[in-house]
Amino acid sequence: MTILDNIRLYRPGEKGNPNDIYHMKIEEDYIEGIYKGVATERNEHIIDGRQLVAAPAFIDSHLHLLRYGLMKKELDLRKITSWTDMKQIIQNHFIEEEMEENDWVIGRGVIDSQFTDLDHLLTADDLDELEYNKPMFLLHDDGHECIVNHKALSIIQQKDGLAEGHDPFIEKDDDGRWTGRFKDSAVHFIKFHFRQKSKQEIYEAVQDAIPHLSKTGITSVHTDDLNYAGDYQRLWNAYTQLEKEGKLDIDVQLHHYVYKLADIQAYLETNNRRTGDGTQQVKVGAFKIFLDGTQRLHTAALRQPYQDKPDTKGNLIYSQEELNEMVKTADRNGMQVTMHAIGDRAVEQAVNALKHTDINKLRHRIIHAQVLAPDLLDRLKQLKPFLETQPGFIMEEHDQTVEWVGKERERYCNPWATVHQLQIPFTGSSDSPIGPLAPLMNIFAAVNRTDEQGKPKGGWIPEEKLSTDAIFRAYSETPAWLEYHEHCKGKLEPGYQADFTLLSDHPAEIQPAELKQLQVAATFFRGNCIYEQS
Repeated sequence: MTILDNIRLYRPGEKGNPNDIYHMKIEEDYIEGIYKGVATERNEHIIDGRQLVAAPAFIDSHLHLLRYGLMKKELDLRKITSWTDMKQIIQNHFIEEEMEENDWVIGRGVIDSQFTDLDHLLTADDLDELEYNKPMFLLHDDGHECIVNHKALSIIQQKDGLAEGHDPFIEKDDDGRWTGRFKDSAVHFIKFHFRQKSKQEIYEAVQDAIPHLSKTGITSVHTDDLNYAGDYQRLWNAYTQLEKEGKLDIDVQLHHYVYKLADIQAYLETNNRRTGDGTQQVKVGAFKIFLDGTQRLHTAALRQPYQDKPDTKGNLIYSQEELNEMVKTADRNGMQVTMHAIGDRAVEQAVNALKHTDINKLRHRIIHAQVLAPDLLDRLKQLKPFLETQPGFIMEEHDQTVEWVGKERERYCNPWATVHQLQIPFTGSSDSPIGPLAPLMNIFAAVNRTDEQGKPKGGWIPEEKLSTDAIFRAYSETPAWLEYHEHCKGKLEPGYQADFTLLSDHPAEIQPAELKQLQVAATFFRGNCIYEQS
């Protein structure tokens, strides 16, 4: 038995004196008990908590862990502001004579809209200026857009299926020729078919990513990695090998991205594992389905036209009938679904599909749900799917949202306080690496609804600010329900898994604007300290 002594407690939603001292007894992976006062026992298994604040560890219910790990080895182009500089950096990094036969030129984080020496967005013609006889793939900073050269285009166009179902997301010139720019589901198609990683590459990338999770207090993730793996079993084998070797300091829900009904049927026919099945630490997650795109690209599906681009309402990827059949098939076979739906039209489509399911049993999810409306809130209140929110997004999007949707609809964008009041279950998540892998910063954003500099003053749509308790529970207690572990994860209680952080300060004692100053001093996973601040 291990005893964590001399700690304070933060249990979201519970009253108590923040300065009371406790000790916690841990038996193997679980909390045996929490007792007031310092421990009277004295043995070598007592850890002095130094009056730091024990709080439930974070569960990130929506991220892309493999991609996060791979990013550490890819050329980072996020800070490049000119095409001239980018060409030079790529040429210095990729020496064609030193590359293997099937290597691609890969870069991530491109924000070509900020290039000062280019009056248009990059196309394959521009990339050909680099004169590589290698395929080139550059991913936009938000992960929803990519640019390839003509060498890559020739490879991609040999693969049947891209134009089918993804045509709205393939950019074409006035003569109907592909320009080399792709959006949303077309990007995912290209990654899935042409950017596949080996088991060893997956193993190394995930291993590299885990310390970053531990440092932020995350001990459980629900991750969508299939696009970069290309094969679910390969992904599964890499994660479970890390577990067998004692190198997996997280619990994992592995989602399975699907494009069409046939993908769902193929998995069901070849795999016996269903949502929640698996090893002690690695479980099958949900089928991930994209319903629309993003607001930045005007591909998120809205009911009414975009304010700044009135000729479009965005794009739905499936008809209602197609989606209904996909969701119904998953539900009847014990598989949870999680649907990317940003615009109100996509959220409506998701709700329509879910009304035919046993949602209380499988706990289906809707990711983002950034643009809502009164009637949708009413339907969500009745149906109660789990909404997976990303508070960190508003730090960069709060001043752009009104340009996309207009003043009238802005009121119902990211309305988390209303969602909470209506008792619609919701989680906090990062969508990392698209959003910051920083739960405490996301918590700050949810409570203040500002960026780090406190803008806009008073908060964006301030009536939708969440309480500190509410967003902490969305990062711990609520996502445990999605794992079917609500009786043993996400709380500091006897019998619960000993996953917790030691925080520098008590969240109930500090002002909302000071939440960004909170620090994770230590992280415990299944009773073991996996991170300690130096």
